[in-house]
Amino acid sequence: MNWDQIQGNWKEMKGRAIESWGKLTDDELTQAKGDREQVEGLIQKKYGKTKEEARKEVDDWMAGV
Repeated sequence: MNWDQIQGNWKEMKGRAIESWGKLTDDELTQAKGDREQVEGLIQKKYGKTKEEARKEVDDWMAGV
């Protein structure tokens, strides 16, 4: 699945994102509106990851959805 598909189905995908990154809130993900950079930024902030680590996690997550 590519990011455009994820963004288009963001309401459904938010639940899967919360399953993967439980520290992210529904409100935060709603505000991100499926914007990949915002999601990666939230992962960086909440989990103390580097930009590269957050990008890899999102890539891995996309491969599994």
